[in-house]
Amino acid sequence: MIKTADKINLFKQIMGHYPTGVTIVTTMDENEEPTGLTVNSFTSVSIDPLLVLWCIDKKSSSYETFLKAGRFAVHTLSSDQTEACWAFAGKSSDRFVEVNWYTSENKLPIIKDSLGTLECLTVQQIDAGDHIILVGEVIELSKNDKEPLLFYNKKAGTIPKDW
Repeated sequence: MIKTADKINLFKQIMGHYPTGVTIVTTMDENEEPTGLTVNSFTSVSIDPLLVLWCIDKKSSSYETFLKAGRFAVHTLSSDQTEACWAFAGKSSDRFVEVNWYTSENKLPIIKDSLGTLECLTVQQIDAGDHIILVGEVIELSKNDKEPLLFYNKKAGTIPKDW
């Protein structure tokens, strides 16, 4: 039987070696100041209606903001947004100085030049261990013709040339 600490370590290793895309999720706080963080726990849920989900750690500094906001924008990052990925993954309180962004008609901070952007209304919050799953209905979306940014083994990069 594997000890709990060993299970956690092994779990982290397995998940770290599972390649994913990279997103930045943003919203506005109660003072209409932008907040956001890098997320790879993102997936589509439904086509009818258009639903997506992502997970936020209950210890995240922006946890309460996202729970109260009622809306969020998911930016699937392009291969030229590695710096943005790491800026929003860090502890800086002013991550938005690192990116070009604007406020959408839906009052959401939108990062320019992302591969794709999905503006969502939060329709469900599901308690899941040390995280909350936020399910959003897509109300606006856009796409740029770019290559995606991938995350694997604690590194961000582009699609390998031989794919």
